[in-house]
Amino acid sequence: MLFPTLAFGVFFLFVYFTSWSLDRENGRRKLFLLLASWFFYAQWDWRFVGLLILSAVLNWGVAALIARNDNDSQRKWLVALGVAVNLIILGFFKYYGFFIEQMGALLAQVGWERDLPLLQVVLPVGISFFTFQGISYVVDVHRRKTEPANSLLDVMLLMSFFPHLVAGPIVRASDLLPQFARAPRLTREAATLGLLLIVWGLFKKTIIASELAVNLVDPVFFDPSAYGAGDIAAAVYGYAVQIYCDFSAYSDMAIGIAALLGYSFPRNFDQPYRAASMQQFWRRWHISLSSWLRDYLYVPLGGGKKGLVSSSINVMITMLLGGLWHGAAWTFVAWGALHGGVQVMERVGRAIVGDRKVIPTVIGVLITFHIVCLGWILFRAETFDLAMAMLQGLGRMGPLALATPFMLGLIVIGLGMHWLPPRAAEGLAVRLKAAPSLTLGLLIGAAFLLVEAMRPDGVAPFIYFQF
Repeated sequence: MLFPTLAFGVFFLFVYFTSWSLDRENGRRKLFLLLASWFFYAQWDWRFVGLLILSAVLNWGVAALIARNDNDSQRKWLVALGVAVNLIILGFFKYYGFFIEQMGALLAQVGWERDLPLLQVVLPVGISFFTFQGISYVVDVHRRKTEPANSLLDVMLLMSFFPHLVAGPIVRASDLLPQFARAPRLTREAATLGLLLIVWGLFKKTIIASELAVNLVDPVFFDPSAYGAGDIAAAVYGYAVQIYCDFSAYSDMAIGIAALLGYSFPRNFDQPYRAASMQQFWRRWHISLSSWLRDYLYVPLGGGKKGLVSSSINVMITMLLGGLWHGAAWTFVAWGALHGGVQVMERVGRAIVGDRKVIPTVIGVLITFHIVCLGWILFRAETFDLAMAMLQGLGRMGPLALATPFMLGLIVIGLGMHWLPPRAAEGLAVRLKAAPSLTLGLLIGAAFLLVEAMRPDGVAPFIYFQF
């Protein structure tokens, strides 16, 4: 059940009206939202609802034990156990096949070939998101940054809440549990903002991202040898726009849907292609993941407390593991290495020149954007051979086949979004909240109809489902 579908629209309307009919019974409301979330998740594979429940029970139990224990040593062992079990679950479903294949290849190289048990493990949708959410809850309770949940119901809803379940953002317990503790309120401004974000997300996903994916990016990345430099360059820029519009659209819709149900999610994207450095890029791109990696990986490794060399090593480890989080393939590791290596170079550069501005901001933005695009080739290509074919094709002249004016126009629009006012949706919501209900309803309805009329048939798969 995808957000931009009629089925989800019907499902959400039912959830919306039913949940607000229970607004005075917060416990019953949360139970209903939990059941609705499990139903939503079951549309992909009902068998994994049990995994979702098991993960929630595990994290609730470990966090409760940590909260009741005053012995620091025992608390550390408990949090290590909680993190380890979460990672074992994630590792089995996501990386078992990858590591078995690599082990087999390594043994073959030393002349010790073995038939290792290779299982066909189905990857549960959204497992990376809810696993990271569980880890952050356990760790934050251990650090005493978050109070343990009042009930198992709250933890189950935290990890299963359908707006963010399969696509993020990674909403932390400290953000959501306090909201679950009280009956929600729906203000006119929040409702207006939620509807605007949903419309904006639908536009980015169904019109820009889907069109670019189907008619430009997918054909070129499938067989780069069939296209010349113009089409390949357009496909690279097109993928940069596609993945941004795809992922930020789902984040916008998730935030908007949650707002209509009375809950607030943190912002997940902040015009990332305006970044003038790779460090800035990661402060603007998938903010919930980058802040998670910072707080639960980079900082525990030592952060930047021990000098330039130590911080550089910690950055590389963080980005390599961040790359592996995105997928069980060496191309993702290489993508993480590129981002980590550039950040290390930036740190060394700052250590040399200090606070002096050496590169103009515009030049920094252009350089950073094209490094990010280089990384997107590794990210999108299924193999290193295809990535190399894309790079080699940039030097091969040929007629334009797919880089039509329409496709190029979509790329320009997708990049142009980054120069809109940073809080355009919030500002528009403030202006529209005073409008009469009929006027507001007609405007939002017209926007939905316009997007529906412009969108192509079908919906291209959400990129991050596979991660």
